[in-house]
Amino acid sequence: MASDYITEQIRGLPSRPGVYLFKDAEGNILYVGKAANLRHRVSSYFGAGQKLTPKGERMVSKIGDLEYFVTTSEQEALILELNLIKRHHPHYNVRLKDDKSFPYLKIDLGEDWPRVHITRRLEENGGRYFGPFASAKSVRQTLKLLKGIFPFRSCTRTITGADPRACLEYDIGHCLAPCIGLVSRQEYAEVIKQVILFLEGKQARVVKQLKGRMNRAAEALDFERASRLRDQIQALERVVEGQRIATTVKGEQDVIAFEEDKDQACVQVFFIRGGKLIGRESFVLQGTRYEEPGQIMTSFIQQFYASSPQIPPLLLLQHPMADMATLQGWLQSKRGGRVKIQVPKRGKKRQLVKTVAENARQSLEQLKIKQLASPKAISAALGEIKEKLNLPRLPSRIEGYDISDIQGTAAVGSMVVFDKGKPKPAHYRRFRIKGVSGADDYAMLEEVLKRRFKRASAASDSWAIMPDLVLIDGGKGQLNAALQAMEQMGVASVPAASLAKENEELFIPRRKEPIVLPRSSHGLQLLQRLRDEAHRFALGYHQRLRKKQSFASALDTIPGIGPKRKRALIRQFGSVKAIREAPLEELAGAKGMSPKLAKNIKEHL
Repeated sequence: MASDYITEQIRGLPSRPGVYLFKDAEGNILYVGKAANLRHRVSSYFGAGQKLTPKGERMVSKIGDLEYFVTTSEQEALILELNLIKRHHPHYNVRLKDDKSFPYLKIDLGEDWPRVHITRRLEENGGRYFGPFASAKSVRQTLKLLKGIFPFRSCTRTITGADPRACLEYDIGHCLAPCIGLVSRQEYAEVIKQVILFLEGKQARVVKQLKGRMNRAAEALDFERASRLRDQIQALERVVEGQRIATTVKGEQDVIAFEEDKDQACVQVFFIRGGKLIGRESFVLQGTRYEEPGQIMTSFIQQFYASSPQIPPLLLLQHPMADMATLQGWLQSKRGGRVKIQVPKRGKKRQLVKTVAENARQSLEQLKIKQLASPKAISAALGEIKEKLNLPRLPSRIEGYDISDIQGTAAVGSMVVFDKGKPKPAHYRRFRIKGVSGADDYAMLEEVLKRRFKRASAASDSWAIMPDLVLIDGGKGQLNAALQAMEQMGVASVPAASLAKENEELFIPRRKEPIVLPRSSHGLQLLQRLRDEAHRFALGYHQRLRKKQSFASALDTIPGIGPKRKRALIRQFGSVKAIREAPLEELAGAKGMSPKLAKNIKEHL
């Protein structure tokens, strides 16, 4: 419900395009938004029947003031909104992380001897800019690649052609040494043109030009120059070969997809030029919790292309954008030409978007691991776990357990270990369930823990190291089964807890109600990683056993196929399906096989 003060302000809003700013009582900017109709858009936050997301409800509850700017068009409002978000970084806007100064590659075409260098400033001074890149590391890698192919200068000295000697760059073939007059301005300009073509994705033209120059040098008997050009062509062709992608695409396009987790999203952009993947960048968006996929995509497109000196004629997106027409018009005005925006539903383009989405998912997983693996985050997580679970000491060694089976078949258990907050695969252990028949996860868990702690009493290796915390994948029932087994093995003093997947609730002994940590908790995230790792490890072992059992059972019923021939068939064909589909002649030619046996197998399968 809006205060009287806000209600009066809304009544005074014009029904025109513009940008609005929500502020708290202290004047801090909470949110910046654009609108085709300011009055309608702003009042929509405060209507009695409005259904807001939890994030929206929290924001509205904090609004103490509002400000607005009237613009002449929606496109102008979009540009102003972008500038205000970039300047103020409002908490409730979806925003690019560290977007203040993306790095670019710049080629100073106004110089007599242009350099290719890294900059964080976009200026209207006749230079060519390529980017933005997601990080300084990414742009440095690209510059290193260019330097290995094209011999342009990287120094800042004034070029007169009269220096007494060239630097080491010339000696290793990375510069044409204009400083001592070994190259004309025209020849050097050709190298810079090739660099630009390469960065534009037109590598085929560069290769063609270099081959022509190599042939002319050979005809002129300048074999040293021809050899140098040949090496340059080979280096370029290796790069081009590495840019080929499985999906056949044509033309110039950017392909954009993201993966979201809690309050952040990892966006992956593939840059395709001339049908080749010339690069990709990964960006992080913050403030994405409770936002619709279309709004997340819209926010990224706005902020990324506001800083991008190049916009291709086609964008392939994972999700449709909100306010597509306005954004398309804005992109076209920036590009100075037509820009198509597609959300493919089938075919090669859809497959390409799925590939980018999978890369985004992998990037997000790596990002989460890095965030959780920082010493500060690990220390905070272990301290929080100790406090919330009432542990006697910091849980430096945590063991996670899980069971995997299907109705009791191929039943296995897993034990994974996190040491000081990090996985320790050398101490992971698998257990094949031996003493439980049927689907009884509690009994299976008891068996695994009894076997684990029985080994501890007789071992001197990693088995002998006692955990500071045992974490069970499951709820109260699984925890009670674990506690019973540990008491029987004389290790009841080892702290234990369970983590249930559905609501991420933690259960500990002698406490009726579960412990619920916030989803942003470092302690909870560490325990989730441990629980998920135990699940992954158990499931992988279970699937291998099932595959082996199904393979074996299908072959065991065939007369004449004993253990030796079965192993040979497994090695050669890999699956029952592959054996069933193999030609009779190929089957008969396998090790230890004969035409008669091959025919017998075909009949049985």
